Amino acid sequence: MSNNFPKGWNEKRVRDVLAHYENQNEDRQFAEIEAAQELDDTIMMAIPVKLAQEVRALIASDGKRGQSP
Repeated sequence: MSNNFPKGWNEKRVRDVLAHYENQNEDRQFAEIEAAQELDDTIMMAIPVKLAQEVRALIASDGKRGQSP
């Protein structure tokens, strides 16, 4: 098993984020979604499940655009 975490992340941080979302009640989930929708620099969109992995890869590679391989 590989321990390749993004810069600034580690296993504890991942577990903390997972615990946060797994333990949220429905009211808190909706409040978080509504707060995100009010941010000027954030967009939420629905994408087909079959495209989710490709979209995640595109987002992850965003910082690498224009760089030589």
